[in-house]
Order: sequence, then C-alpha cells, then structure tokens
Amino acid sequence: MNDSETLKEGELDSLLSSLSHVKDEMSRVIVGQDRVIEQLQIGLLSGGHCLLEGVPGLAKTMMVHALADCMHLDFKRVQFTPDMMPSDLVGSEILQQDIDNSRNFEFKPGPVFTQVLLADEINRTPPKTQAALLEAMQERSVSFGGNTHALPKPFFVLATQNPLEQAGTYPLPEAQLDRFLMLVKVDYPSASEEIDILKRTTTNAKAEPERLLSAEQLLLLQRLTRDVEISDALIAYTARVVRATREKNSHIGAVRDYVRWGAGPRAGQSLILAAKASALLNGRFSVMETDLTDAAVPVLRHRILLNFHAQAESITTDEVVKAVINAVDRPRSAIG
Repeated sequence: MNDSETLKEGELDSLLSSLSHVKDEMSRVIVGQDRVIEQLQIGLLSGGHCLLEGVPGLAKTMMVHALADCMHLDFKRVQFTPDMMPSDLVGSEILQQDIDNSRNFEFKPGPVFTQVLLADEINRTPPKTQAALLEAMQERSVSFGGNTHALPKPFFVLATQNPLEQAGTYPLPEAQLDRFLMLVKVDYPSASEEIDILKRTTTNAKAEPERLLSAEQLLLLQRLTRDVEISDALIAYTARVVRATREKNSHIGAVRDYVRWGAGPRAGQSLILAAKASALLNGRFSVMETDLTDAAVPVLRHRILLNFHAQAESITTDEVVKAVINAVDRPRSAIG
C-alpha cells in the first residue's frame, strides 16, 4: 500500500493544493523565473540537489530563501571562499570542561546542519571542501571523530556557480557534477519583468510568502513522488535517451561528433524521479512522455562532456540533449 492510499479523504487534495500554490506565493517575492522555480520544486520533491548557474544579481539567494519560507524549512547560506576548510562547513570538535573539571570533546555542528542549504559559488572553494559537501549530500550525514551525525530531514542543497570570472576557481569534476539531480540555469529577466523588479525593490514595501507546507508534509510529498506510476514503455524510453548520449553506441550524429563522454545510469534514475515530481506538481499520479522530455535538458546537461570539436564550434550540451530527444524513438504508446 502506498502513501496516497493511506491518507484520509480530502488530505491528499489539500496537500496537492498547497503544493500547487507554492509558485504563486514565491511570485510575491520573485518576479518571473517560473521555469526555474518549477525546477527547484522538482528537485525538492525528488529528494535530490540542484546546481544553480547564473550571473550575479538574478535573485538566486532570495529565490531559495522564499522556497524555504513557503515550506517552513530552516535555511542557511554559506559563501564559499578559497580559504574555506571542511570543518567550516560540517563542524568541528571543541574541548569542553565540565563543572567537575573533567574534559571531553564535544561536536559543534557547522552550517551544513540545516534543511535548505544555499552553497554560494561552490566553484570558489578548494576540492577538499567541495568533497565534504558532496559527501554530506550523498550520505545525508556527517562523520567526525569516529561518530556519525545525521543531517536534518528533509535536506536540500542548492549550490550556485558563476559562469563568469572563472580565473582562480575550482571547477567541479564530472563525477561530482553527477551528484546533482539537475543543473538549473537562471537567465536574465524580460524587459517587462525587469521594470517590475525595479518597481518592487526600490520602495519600503516588503512581501513575505505564506508558509504553505511543513517539513513533515514535504517528507510525505517526497514519498508520494516515488509512488507516482511510470509505464515500462516510458522506462525503456528513458534508458534509450540516456544510452543515446554515449558516443560509443549512439546513432545520433551530434553525439558521435561532439560528445567525449556520455551520461551514466544515475542520469536515468534522476530523469525518472524528476518526471515523477513534475507529474505530481501537475496533480497527476502517472508520468507522461512530456514530463520526461521537459526534464531532459536540466537533468542531462551537466552529465555530458563535450570534446574539443564541440568547443571550437560553440556547441552546447543543451543542443546535444535536444538533438538526442528529437532522434530517439518515442514510446509506442505515445505514437498516434
């Protein structure tokens, strides 16, 4: 029996209704960026983590903070710097002296002990600190001094990286990029949206999003996401898409010409989970082909390594993923 069957009558509808209003509440604080907000919700429902990429000044911090507020989650922001050590992130042990003069080491948790963590400019900190964060993301716990400390639930990391000013940075290796469910790109606002931003942010008025969901309700929604049904035909389609990104066994010209290394099996898992979360966001308990194709670019774009030929011709991973989606045989059930 799944979670949707154990909920009392009306509880599921109320839960889904609150979920559908999260974007509306965030729009009171954030102008535009509807697709980005939707992808962040998908990441949260999937139980994964997201990498945000965009130039400074696009309200990435405000967006993540608003999302945490809507779901009544603890939020912390960490500015990653070149001199940051792993202990600055996960915590450290300090020597404590009790009343009876006995001494012992006590673990003091770092900022990673929160429900929503914004890891700002993750590519500006050394690999050992990046690795500490990635380990916490994967294990959902921190090991220190022989003891394991569980992280709060839910635990959601949004790491940002600036596509500009790459000098002196530490780019994440492909193996670590694969740990992120999606790479979400934040673009400039439209002309009308920019005017609205200027109007909203230059007065004393300050909008606060309503708290719609609790941490317990979000954990239930994460379980419901995994209960969403997906047909064998769509699972097979997902496998074809992922396998088609690999240059050695792909029949697609764009992949053979431009891809140095394709996506691994974790990409298929992430794509299905993202599609299930997309279906739930739209009030459905079964995945449609469009859920998969809409999630394909943010799920796969950081899992494909392009060769020098692609760089010389200014080919992007987004273009390669779209070429794969257009070329891979669709599920038979979707062909009319």
